[in-house]
Amino acid sequence: MSNIKIINPRVARETQDLHTLSKEELIARIQQLESHVTQLRNLLKPKLTLNKQDNKSGSKVFDHKKYAKRHVLLQVAYIGWDYAGFVVQEHTEKTIEAELFKALEKTRLVESRETSNYHRCGRTDKGVSSFGQAVSLDLRSNLSDGKGVFVPDGHQAKVGNTDEIAYVGILNKVLPPEIRVVAWAPVNKTLSARFDCRQRIYHYYFPMANLDIQKMRVAAQYLIGEHDFRNFCKMDVGNGVVKFHRRIMDIQIDAIDNSADSYSMIRLELKGQAFLWHQVRCIVAILFLVGQGKEEATIIQELLDVESNPRKPQYGMASEVPLNLFSCTYSDEDCQWIYDGETLQYVISGYQMLWTENMVKATMLREMLENLEKLAGIKIENQLKGLVQGIEPKTYLPLMKRQKCESLEERINAYAKRQRIEVTETKNASA
Repeated sequence: MSNIKIINPRVARETQDLHTLSKEELIARIQQLESHVTQLRNLLKPKLTLNKQDNKSGSKVFDHKKYAKRHVLLQVAYIGWDYAGFVVQEHTEKTIEAELFKALEKTRLVESRETSNYHRCGRTDKGVSSFGQAVSLDLRSNLSDGKGVFVPDGHQAKVGNTDEIAYVGILNKVLPPEIRVVAWAPVNKTLSARFDCRQRIYHYYFPMANLDIQKMRVAAQYLIGEHDFRNFCKMDVGNGVVKFHRRIMDIQIDAIDNSADSYSMIRLELKGQAFLWHQVRCIVAILFLVGQGKEEATIIQELLDVESNPRKPQYGMASEVPLNLFSCTYSDEDCQWIYDGETLQYVISGYQMLWTENMVKATMLREMLENLEKLAGIKIENQLKGLVQGIEPKTYLPLMKRQKCESLEERINAYAKRQRIEVTETKNASA
């Protein structure tokens, strides 16, 4: 029986018929068969998709009620240049917060954002980065007791576990390469990353260019202390911000490298408890004008005198790209950060790849610029041109002679008027 070859008569007949076809007829037959296969695939595609969905819905559902929860702080670092900001937005998914919650839900550390008791320390804007952003939230826990651990109603905590979930390592495996969790800390359930932050530190990086750094340092000292910073921010009256007093604890401007030419990089460090919308970028923009000799250091005092100057002169903010929310500080009693050596190596390795990519680009451009300057026989110190928004006028107009924005009172009245109009239109539409 093993030597017997079973032949399908129909297949044999069709094969024999193919031998009698001409080349043109064979090509036509192949095209006909390919068309038939395409039709079959299109018919089967919806069924395959439906089967995948059925399999997904039929998969085992993760039961969060089998675990306790733990209130923690996470230190989140990110390179924000290609993101639309930290906070989730309706028109785009390209935000740090959206990516963070994708990772939290994928790893089953939270069931949903709505049930996570979530707070963020800072609302960094589009293009802004951070090394020390902090968020507080409730995560799934392996433990039944400990700092920040609690068992919600209806939950059954696993008793006897002594090892907590490796929060940082798990999240970093599923986050995009620009976003990394650096550390975590168990905290009391009532702690808020936003309201319990004692100090925020921002760093702003820029080239020396043609700036008088010492003159900028003198001007910066006028900012220290508690002041009304309405002329150094974007007023957010629509969101209820009508008080603009903030306290700056310290401000330092220092060279990062040892070179002393126009390409030398400078870091401005600004310490405060809380900041207004665009406050740091507005401060940097004014300090740039002082460093370029376009304004005197006393312009800071004039802008802080809101009784004499209640209306902000129009000026362009400094770019968002060099800005970094570098540190969010909490009391030692509230927060003891936990760092893992293996995870830190993973984070360092990933960020080194990003550093290499950008440093190679910067080095290449620097060498090209050096050769261009040799050819031209001149030194051009125009590195700041891309760091200030707006078009630079040929003739500089001093700040205090420029057109002024609306005063706070005018903005409040205008906003109230718009609200009254909207309420009236809503009533008329429903009548």
